[in-house]
Amino acid sequence: MSVSVSEVQIAVHSFAVCVHDVNEWMRDSREHAEPWSYPRLTLLAHVAALCRSGYYQLRQLRPLVQSITMEAARTAAVACISCQLDYCNSLLYRLPDTLLQKLQSLQNATARLISGTSRSNHISLVLRELHWLLIRERVKFKVACLVRQSLSGQALLYLADDCCLVSDSTLRSLRSADISTCMVPRTLSSYGARTFAAAGPRLWNSLSVQLHNPDITYGLF
Repeated sequence: MSVSVSEVQIAVHSFAVCVHDVNEWMRDSREHAEPWSYPRLTLLAHVAALCRSGYYQLRQLRPLVQSITMEAARTAAVACISCQLDYCNSLLYRLPDTLLQKLQSLQNATARLISGTSRSNHISLVLRELHWLLIRERVKFKVACLVRQSLSGQALLYLADDCCLVSDSTLRSLRSADISTCMVPRTLSSYGARTFAAAGPRLWNSLSVQLHNPDITYGLF
């Protein structure tokens, strides 16, 4: 079977393009060694979309705040913005401060709008008055609640399998077995340390012993 010169040239050109694309991909992989800096593994697009939606909701609420009570404004802000910040926020655990600060700025703007506080006043007092946790603390609270539900049998099976108590996995009597300590698997990368199987038990073990009590209510937790 004969092959024309033009067909060979097209095949050689296609092969050169493929080699060029592979080289570019390998170069980008070396430059983006950290998982969260690689474009396909980052939550930058998610955080940007969340901020864009939140600020849009703030612009819609701004004309209404002046004609309703603070409690009504707070309810509207929780329904429109805080629920978005809390939805699946356990995925934000141990994200870089640059990403969490964007969400924190959105929460601060929401608190200032509700309370009528100017930008010159410190936001910590406003958040304390509204009983709102900081974004990083909200994420930790969500992860801790998921671990608590996993240990009490209230979470889904794929989450409960990642939380194993020391008392259930050892034959020897250890001191940590008496305070409901979870086993923390060893991880080889910072990306692996962010997974629920590693981050959840590690965060649970860092809590005070009183919070390990399974009979404690969520109000006290």
